[in-house]
Amino acid sequence: MNIDTGRSRREFMTAPFRHESSDQEQHDKANSVEHSCLVHVNRRAMACQFEVVFNHRDRQQATEAAVAALDLVDQYEDQLSVYRSHSELSQLNRNARRQVVPVEQRLFHLLKLSIELHDLTDGAFDITSTPLSNLWGFSRGEGQLPSDDDIQSCLDRIGSKYLEMDDRYNGVQFAHPELEINLNGIGKGYTLDRCREYLVDEGIDDFLLQGGRSSVIAVGSRNGSTREQDGWKIALRHPLRPDERILEFDLVDAALGTSGSATQCFYVQGKRYGHILDPRTGWPATGVLSATVLAPEAALADALSTSFYVMGPLQAMAFCSGRPDLAAILIVPGDRAGGISAHIIGIPDDHVHLCARTSFPVERHD
Repeated sequence: MNIDTGRSRREFMTAPFRHESSDQEQHDKANSVEHSCLVHVNRRAMACQFEVVFNHRDRQQATEAAVAALDLVDQYEDQLSVYRSHSELSQLNRNARRQVVPVEQRLFHLLKLSIELHDLTDGAFDITSTPLSNLWGFSRGEGQLPSDDDIQSCLDRIGSKYLEMDDRYNGVQFAHPELEINLNGIGKGYTLDRCREYLVDEGIDDFLLQGGRSSVIAVGSRNGSTREQDGWKIALRHPLRPDERILEFDLVDAALGTSGSATQCFYVQGKRYGHILDPRTGWPATGVLSATVLAPEAALADALSTSFYVMGPLQAMAFCSGRPDLAAILIVPGDRAGGISAHIIGIPDDHVHLCARTSFPVERHD
């Protein structure tokens, strides 16, 4: 069943039954469909498709809650988008250069988390790096190769070190007159976390939340599964051929975030430049095709997937060491042109599998 809340037309999809079947066969098949079917409720927001997926058996209670959860997505987009001049984040960017600006409490904590992650990743994650994206033309969808001098000038005016936080008033002030904040590396995951919180409070025990193909939260398990493992089966797509699935694993009461630059890049004299920039150097990150992180919360998974893409496998392994609540899958170029290999960090061998007709080198790390 699929419900698109962004349109007035609702589509209900069920499996057909053969007319020649006996009444008992029809009853058994109906029970099977009831047991295993899913309901999808979706809406477009934040430049992607948000979706709530839940078991058909829960449709009466969960459908209304799912629509209300997607209403929350609209509210958070209105708060966090830098593309809406009235949003709280846009107002912060305009006013915090001159004075301390009080912000909503949860936004304040999200900003503090972003600063903490900036420090923990040695600057690989930075919510102040928008001027770099502008310089490279990625924010306009028109890639351009800047000069070294322009990159250095940009680096001189970005950095989470210029964010001053006042815990007394949930206040924020910029210590640099050209600083600006963009939460596109953590805001979608944060929004999914708030939706999960709402659905759990409403008594929905089993559901999957998605923000596009890059951010996922799984709670409970899909009904009708004959597998011993609980949770929801998730497929990881090939970073260069997005219609091809390469890995499958079970996501159990956790969040997932994936970062990659396969579709947002440009070429100059045969060299590829991707849109994920290393805020420490000002240049596009290289060496990783996609980075996927499993974490307790989607905001953390989203931010770390971007960070690990920039940091690479070795630093990602070091970051996850001693953190049993984190896991990661980094896809890197293979030895052959167009080939790939994978680094799987902190996921048990029996929890992740190559998809059928897929073969590539895999290195597993505890």
